[in-house]
Order: sequence, then structure tokens, then C-alpha cells
Amino acid sequence: MAAQGRHSCFLIKQIGLFYISMLLKGKKILIGVTGSIAAYKSILLVRLLIKEGAEVKTIITPAAKDFVSALVLSTLSKNKVSGDLIEDSNWNNHVELGRWADLMVIAPLSCNSLAKMANGICDNLLLAVYLSATCPVMLAPAMDEDMWKHPSTQKNISILKSFGNHLLPVESGELASGLSGEGRMAEPETILQSIAGFFLKKSDFKGSKILITAGPTHEAIDPVRFISNSSSGKMGIALAEEFTKRGADVILVLGPSNEVIQIQPHKLLRVKSAAEMYEVCIKYFPSCNIAIMAAAVADYTPGETSNEKIKKKGDTLLIDLVKTKDILAELGKMKTANQWLVGFALETSNEKEYALTKLKSKNADMIVLNSLRDEGAGFGTNSNKISIFNKNTDEFSFSLKSKKEVATDIVDTIKRLFHA
Repeated sequence: MAAQGRHSCFLIKQIGLFYISMLLKGKKILIGVTGSIAAYKSILLVRLLIKEGAEVKTIITPAAKDFVSALVLSTLSKNKVSGDLIEDSNWNNHVELGRWADLMVIAPLSCNSLAKMANGICDNLLLAVYLSATCPVMLAPAMDEDMWKHPSTQKNISILKSFGNHLLPVESGELASGLSGEGRMAEPETILQSIAGFFLKKSDFKGSKILITAGPTHEAIDPVRFISNSSSGKMGIALAEEFTKRGADVILVLGPSNEVIQIQPHKLLRVKSAAEMYEVCIKYFPSCNIAIMAAAVADYTPGETSNEKIKKKGDTLLIDLVKTKDILAELGKMKTANQWLVGFALETSNEKEYALTKLKSKNADMIVLNSLRDEGAGFGTNSNKISIFNKNTDEFSFSLKSKKEVATDIVDTIKRLFHA
């Protein structure tokens, strides 16, 4: 995220401030202010956003009232400042605020509020709005260096990033303690550029139609038994959410999965078997620009499915298995010059060799490799470690990250290679 933020800011600086106004004009920005000496910077941020044509509302925590004036924030934003769940016998609708905004920015984010957010604690209006917000959330932490580097804070940061929040890097310099080091909140101008970069990024795939498969398949043996694997669908769902955030019309073909989809795609099609997933993909692929086969489709299915529950007889049960149709290979045959096909390879040995073989044999444009030998990667986990290969066998390797961050890396790579 830090590298992406710097890249977006660089682009905006090159284009000029006029383009920032174009990106922010009419956008609804919700600014959250927590208890930190850096709260004074939120006043400057509100002023900059208003100047660029954004509509701004603010929320302050009880602790923030000691650092920043609600009167100043309301005057600059031209909107009432919200501070308590109940004010003058009236209830502040935290759900409404979280649905009003195009983007929620918490700046500064104190160590205390950061910890509460990571653990779902809801004891003030700002936290209630955060937990119920349907819009993306951007975080600008501010604290002393020792607090910032403490293992518990870094763990909480990882948790918040895994939720899909956009984290702005802290800066180095003089701190409130009198020491100098990391922990300073990003400057208002930097946050403004990051906000503009966020809205610029939202149009990355505008007008594109993306087909994504996710989850396992269930191959029925009888009415109560099936063959499957331990895929959760998390990786494919994360990809669908990331593409949707970037303006694409996503068709998500999802096998049996209990995962919650936080950002709904353009079309969600639920299937059970490999045969059902095959039929849906064949139907929708011709109208798509990009297809990503992230599902863990069963390679074999029972040749015959019993209509009745198979009773226990004898010491063994033989099941005749037949190959399922290879969805990736079939789409590779159908693919036109204007389409981009991405496959996944989960391997346990000779990983690179098998991935490159799959890339070529399936006529894919890109293959995403992950190995079960990498701790924290694979089925059912919240994290993944991947390498990406293109047709030229160029390799792009990434460290272990949350699957939401991995999805961002994959989408960024597709954007770079697809438009190259």
C-alpha cells in the first residue's frame, strides 16, 4: 500500500493540482479525529478538501475534544461535527454516516483507537461508524516511535490491513515526546494526494468486465456425501472485491463457501459442482475482458452418483472417478487476442516448473503460484505468499501478506501487464 500510495501521489504531482480538484469535486469525505496532538493537522486537511470541492463531515472522539475545536471543524467543513452517540437527547445515526461517505479517513489515528478498531471495540461514535461503514476506510496513524514499533501495535496494524483498510505510512521527524523518529502523522498535503490517488485508482478497470471463480467444488457421491477440498474461497473473493473497488463489473462464480462477501460484485453466481462451474464460465467468458480462475476445482468426480444414501457394506467401498472438464484449458482455447486469462497453481513440489508448464499448456497469460510448503499460505488461511509468471516467464515474487493485500498485488500486476 505504501508503494502504491507513493506511486499515485507521484502521478498526481506530475498532472497538477487541477487534476486533484477534478478527482475530489463532489466526493463525500468523512474525517474521523482521535485523541492525538496531531489532531491540529485535521483542521488543515478539512480546509484542503473543502478547497478542492469535496463535501466533508467530521467525527471526533471524546479524547479528541482536548486537542481540536469542534467549532473550527464545523466552520471549515460547513457541517455539524458529530462527537457523541447521544447529543441533546438525540441519537446520532452511525449507520447513516458510514453509508453517506465515499471514503472515511481517520486522521490522526491514535494508538488507543487503533487497538480498539483491530479488536472490534465500540465505545464511542467514531468506532461505531467505523464498524458499520460500507465505504472504504483510510488510516493515518500518529503516535510516539516506541508505541509505533511495539509488537502489539504492529500486530494491530496487520489486522486492520487484513480487513482491507488503506494504511498511510507514518513519517519520521520530531515527535510530541521531544524525541525524533517514526510515528508522525502524514502531512495534510500528503493525505490529500493519497485521497486523490484513491479515487484515481477507483477508475483503473472502469468499463471492464471481469470473470472470477472462487472456492471449492462439491462432487456428489450420494445425497449426503461428496468429494471436495479445504478451499475457503477467500482468495477469489478478495480479488472480486478489489476489482469491484477499482470500477470493474465483476462476475463472481463461487463454489460452496461460507465466507462473507463485504463488497458485492456486479453479479454473484453460486454453483456446487465442477460441471456447473464449467457451464457458467463457458457462458460468460466471451463477454469478459479478463478471467481469473482462482477456484480449487475438483480434478475428478464420481462416474455415477447414487440417488439414495449408500449403506455401509463390507470393509471397502470402491468409487469410480472420472476427470472433470478443465475450465482453464477450455477458456484458453476460446480466448481472443483482446482477452486476458489468469490461472492459479497450488503446488507442493517443483513449484516453478509445474506453474510454467500449466501457464503454457493452458494458453494462459499469467499464472499465480503458491506453495503449501510456505508457512501461512494455501487453503483456509487468511494469508498467502505468491509468485506471478507471465508468458515471457518473467517472475514477480511477493512476501507473505493477507489475502486482501495479495489481491491488490495481483490486480496491480494484471493492470501493469494487461495494458503493457
